[in-house]
Order: sequence, then structure tokens, then C-alpha cells
Amino acid sequence: MRREMLTWADVDKLIDTLIPQIQTVRPLDSILMITRGGLIPGGLLAEALNIEHVLTAAVDFPSTESAGLLAWPSFLQFPSSSLLVGRRTLIVDDVWGSGRTSSAVRGRAESAGATPFTCVLHFNPYRSLFNKTEPDFYGAITDAYIVYPWELDRGLRNIPVGDPQSN
Repeated sequence: MRREMLTWADVDKLIDTLIPQIQTVRPLDSILMITRGGLIPGGLLAEALNIEHVLTAAVDFPSTESAGLLAWPSFLQFPSSSLLVGRRTLIVDDVWGSGRTSSAVRGRAESAGATPFTCVLHFNPYRSLFNKTEPDFYGAITDAYIVYPWELDRGLRNIPVGDPQSN
């Protein structure tokens, strides 16, 4: 699989691409960041868009061979409905790969009474399990495995560090 290593300048450009898209649905009342990937982009967007009501959600999909990609999510952390009801909420993650995580969080936020909008830095339509669903906002379309600058010091998930063009 092709991989792409981003710099902080690349991330800034993606955020700059997202801001005008997101401003089309303003006002937003809250931001719901999906851990861990959505924490940094969500924080950057919350600051840029002046959103003060900041929440987090942690989702786990069991990796059982029998369930495969059809496994039901387990919400390790999710805000109470009282924090979402009636709020226009931006749900932020780093990547929409299969789409399962963003879709699960969106569904749960919607059932809590929020009006959710999904947002990612990268959308990979080639891996998405949802043919007719995509993020409401995305910075770029990719088919690559993206390595963000905040991931460089935690081992790159067994990917050797170096020039991505030389591998």
C-alpha cells in the first residue's frame, strides 16, 4: 500500500481547506472529536472556528474473525445525551477509511438529539464500506496510508521511518 507522510504544513493546508466548507453550515454549537485520531485536527478546528463546547468519543470495534467488518462498535467513552441534544455538532476524525467509526459516532450523536456533520482530514472512498455515504467535509481524497506528523514518534504502526518515496 502506498503511504504518505505529512508535515505540519500539510495539516495546516488541510485545515485551511476544511474551514470554508464547514462555515457553510454555521453556526455549530459543539465539536465531537473521535479519539485518538480526531483529537489534534478537532482541536485545530475548534480553535479556528471558535467552538468552545468540545467533547470526545472513543469507539472500539472488536477484532473477531467471525464478526469481521460487521462487528458492532463498543463505545468506550461518549458524552451524555444532555450535552448533545439540540446541538449542531461537528464530528471530527483524521481519516475515513472503512467509514465505520465516523458513521457509528454520527448515528449515536443523532440518536442523542444532535444535528451531526462528519469531518475528516482524509477520505478514502476506495476503502469505504458505504457506497452512498461519505463525510460531510473532507480535506483531501486519498488511496494512501496516511502518516500524520503527530504519529512519527510512536512507531508508525510498524512502518519504517524514512523517505516515503524511496520505499
